[in-house]
Amino acid sequence: MHRPRLAALFSALLLVVAGCAAPVANPDADADSTADGSADWSWPADPPTDRLGWEAGYWHNESIAVNQSDGLNATEREAFVARTMARVEVIRELEFTEPVPVEVISRAEYRNQSEDESDPFYADWNDQVWEALLLVGEDRTIEDVFDELYGGSVLGYYSPSEDRIVLISNGESPTINRRTLAHELHHALQDQQFGLDETPPTQDGQLAENGLVEGDARYVDRLYEERCAADWECVPRPGGSGSGSGAVDYPVFLTIYTPYSEGPTFVYTLRERGGWAAVNDAYADRPVSTEQILHPRDYPDEKPVEVTIEDRSSAAWTRYDTDPVGDTVGEASIFTMFWKHRAIDRDKLRDDPGAYSAYNYTAGPATGWSGDLVVPYRPASDAEADSNPHARGYVWKTVWDTETDARQFESAYLTRTLKLRLGARLVAEDTYVVDDGPFADAYRVTRRGETVTIVNAPTVEELDDVHARE
Repeated sequence: MHRPRLAALFSALLLVVAGCAAPVANPDADADSTADGSADWSWPADPPTDRLGWEAGYWHNESIAVNQSDGLNATEREAFVARTMARVEVIRELEFTEPVPVEVISRAEYRNQSEDESDPFYADWNDQVWEALLLVGEDRTIEDVFDELYGGSVLGYYSPSEDRIVLISNGESPTINRRTLAHELHHALQDQQFGLDETPPTQDGQLAENGLVEGDARYVDRLYEERCAADWECVPRPGGSGSGSGAVDYPVFLTIYTPYSEGPTFVYTLRERGGWAAVNDAYADRPVSTEQILHPRDYPDEKPVEVTIEDRSSAAWTRYDTDPVGDTVGEASIFTMFWKHRAIDRDKLRDDPGAYSAYNYTAGPATGWSGDLVVPYRPASDAEADSNPHARGYVWKTVWDTETDARQFESAYLTRTLKLRLGARLVAEDTYVVDDGPFADAYRVTRRGETVTIVNAPTVEELDDVHARE
């Protein structure tokens, strides 16, 4: 699978990461349960045409004979998938228009799946974006971090290009976690109803749109579990159905987990405003910044400002030939940067999350964000660039709602992160050097009104070569 800026989660695949509508007209008769736990109910004949709450021969509240203790056979899987589709329809008040193939593979198979070769030129560009956030330094690549993270935390995925679901089973016998199944089936439903093929060009845009897409799916799978606890007979979740073991870079995980944590509350807020119709309408006007996801009151009216950076590099340095030339990282990613380096109170991550959120991604130094742009640079000489893979630089311009917001960001970045955590020392006006570690470089940090600009280069002398002072 090809992994772009934020990995396949935001493009080729829609992953579920470990981290109520009225019923259709169908009689719910009280009945005694049989020995295997299923109810001895008599169901009406199949409807003449497809309808909400019925799929492939199964009603949403129909009992099915499924026992996962020895894995699932083909008949059990067919019944489990069909009834779950019917239940997702009832919760979301939308109809599946096509069947959805579901495959179950082991985690070992998932880890061993062949992947497309990534573009080394693009990967180099992307490394500078994550380095600008002070999340992934020069001792690693973001591709390596993603490989470690997704290998152990992915529970399943839906592929819009292939119109199929792949679920990952940790046990030797194939089993299905009902919540994961509901989540991925809802992605298929979203694709059929609204289309999920397009991917925003920036990191913040991808996180924002997935705040809607993943937030909708996570909200639905939560409502599914609530119905299981209240009035639905549900297939027990298999033991060991969580993520597999694997190394996790927690700050990077927090970044990509933003849609799963904050998206459900965003969708819940839309539904509170105007029912499922308001959520459906959002697919025609999708969120464009994580600011809108973290602060639903800002959606849809408050849009980010367009940030541009004039190329003032010398002949020795050049921008990458990418489209777009730079990336927007946004409020959520800035929050995780400050969280990693303890520039904010880490304990507040779990304070006052939204109604359906796991975490609280808001903090003073990241709020008031209005827009940003990171433009990576490399030596103009290919020979020099190839001989020294750490000879890279970037310009990161952030724009804030007010001068106070800009000062707050500048203080958290410069004083509590660069100097306190990374040991940066002042060597000239607005100019700092980090001598050791994965972020060892020269930095120039300047603020003008609501704008803070950070220039990075391997040495102080090269700062002006990357981006000359005005």
